Amino acid sequence: MTKRIPIPRHKDNDYTDQMIQERQKFIRDHIGAKTDHIAHSSIDPASLAGNIENAIGVAQVPIGLAGPVLINGEHAKGMFYVPMATTEGTLVASYSRGMRLLTEIGGVKTTLVERFMQRAPVFHFSDARNAREFGAWLTDNFNHVKTAAETTTSRGKLSHIEQYGVGPMRYLRFNYTTGDAAGQNMCGKATQAACLWIADNYPDGPVSYTLSGAIDTDKKHSHINMLHSRGARLVAEVVIPADDMKRIMRVSTADVFRARQVSMTGGVLAGTSNNGLHAANGLAAIFIATGQDAANITESQAGITFMDLRDNGDLYWSITLPAVIVATYGGGTGLATQRECLEMMDCYGAGKVEKLAEICAATVLAGELSLSAAVVGNYWVESHDDLGRNRP
Repeated sequence: MTKRIPIPRHKDNDYTDQMIQERQKFIRDHIGAKTDHIAHSSIDPASLAGNIENAIGVAQVPIGLAGPVLINGEHAKGMFYVPMATTEGTLVASYSRGMRLLTEIGGVKTTLVERFMQRAPVFHFSDARNAREFGAWLTDNFNHVKTAAETTTSRGKLSHIEQYGVGPMRYLRFNYTTGDAAGQNMCGKATQAACLWIADNYPDGPVSYTLSGAIDTDKKHSHINMLHSRGARLVAEVVIPADDMKRIMRVSTADVFRARQVSMTGGVLAGTSNNGLHAANGLAAIFIATGQDAANITESQAGITFMDLRDNGDLYWSITLPAVIVATYGGGTGLATQRECLEMMDCYGAGKVEKLAEICAATVLAGELSLSAAVVGNYWVESHDDLGRNRP
């Protein structure tokens, strides 16, 4: 039997240079791997508490700067340069090219429609009628539930509760505003407090519940997010003059619109969660650079593209992103390199999350424009050959 050798840990203070070096030595001695590069870090180990366990160093991902892009948003207003962490060659150049088009035609309009984070408990009853009656009682007592939930947080506010009846169960979806935090843990704690109040006060109790009935779809794509939003629901839109599309992207608006009909049909055939091209590329690069929870890309990349070819040849183009989950406070946003990237966009700290969300939406649209033109113009493969091949 292979002997289990525990990873070195210090029970009182595990976030020190000494403990990181001990684990690096453990890797060299017991695993037989090198730590030459992961050992190089400018981050204070003490700042890692709450972000990582068994720290051994850092993963160094290259960061490129895309832009500038002119954004006409409600929160992001003006010219922005966007840090993007990626190992995919061509990506930063492609997004910069889309940003050039958006900027030269007067900017991209961004709208934050709504922003909520969820936790979704399910309450269990003997039959469907009792479950329905519970739902009516919950509606009548919403203000009491809201008060109980908000005792656990200074920033989270319970906005509304969706209800779905299935057999003897009542599925609930608590929707919170969360300030500058993404808020998953905040919402979990608040909803637990609300459920305890419900269990203590429902007159026809006792009741039982499961804290998450899975329709919050945490870190999973779902159609309910497309309809009701999770995180920020955003729209980025622009009208592209036909002459500028031809001048900068070397393709016609008519050809791009025709290609959109083909890809829309293909998206239906495949059952995709995004009828655009590659929202995940831009979002993931921004997420990694700015300390977002990278797993949230599974929800955030969902999108709905809409185009309209105008009679004069100009092209209206929008993308709706119903579930962009970002933060400018908490989580990984305060770590040294991530904070610097947020500060490049003036997006670190309180009151900045709406701005970051709108920058994300504008960046996604820039990437959609650029890649669509490259595919239609038949220079997509050549671009990757020129910029995206790093052969060992």
